[in-house]
Amino acid sequence: MNPLHNSTNAPAHAMVAMPGTAPATGRSAESLRVLRNTWALLAMTLMFSAGVATVVTAWKLPAPGLLLTLGGYFGLLFAIHKLQNSGWAVGLVFALTGFMGWTLGPMLQATLALPGGAQSIALALGATGLTFLGLSSWVLTTRRDFSFLGGFLFAGMLVALLAGLAAMFFQMPALSLAVSAAVALLSAGLILFETSRIVNGGETNYVLATVSLFVSIFNLFTSLLSLFGFGSNEE
Repeated sequence: MNPLHNSTNAPAHAMVAMPGTAPATGRSAESLRVLRNTWALLAMTLMFSAGVATVVTAWKLPAPGLLLTLGGYFGLLFAIHKLQNSGWAVGLVFALTGFMGWTLGPMLQATLALPGGAQSIALALGATGLTFLGLSSWVLTTRRDFSFLGGFLFAGMLVALLAGLAAMFFQMPALSLAVSAAVALLSAGLILFETSRIVNGGETNYVLATVSLFVSIFNLFTSLLSLFGFGSNEE
């Protein structure tokens, strides 16, 4: 089950830059600064989360459980938004991404136990990286505004979360597979959405932008891992 992307900066109510508040060159310079800071923090948190997941996988630590996963995820997410402009925000981002790395570890353990599990992880990792780079490059090149997708993506992730919980409680593998495919597509859309907001000046807080992109990348990877793992298990 992938955590729901539910940050208050996106897509629940996307912020739109007010026209005429700054010269175009000023907005462009500010957007580039936010983008650089976001990518720098994103790279560090991805490495940190991967390190935590590797340790959890190597030591075969158990999953935190559904209630702790939801409580930890939404609790840390709330704290980040509450303290987004303070010095604690960056530390909380590392706490959130490290926690998500812990939840990823048991999934990696289960995948490695499957025939061709290592190949499934490599494929999911490569597909996630290529998707992120491709979508980001497209937005940076075209500078298209995808803010109109916000409501649809948020509603889609909410439905996917509820469907994922139903698939888990009622043991419905077919529904679980469909949810993974839907979340992968929605996560790709969220990468477009958040990157376009940064580029077009709709997001000026790099901490919130990092969290949004990290969760989208995390959801994309875990969804692809479920799909590739299912295919490997079928073989």
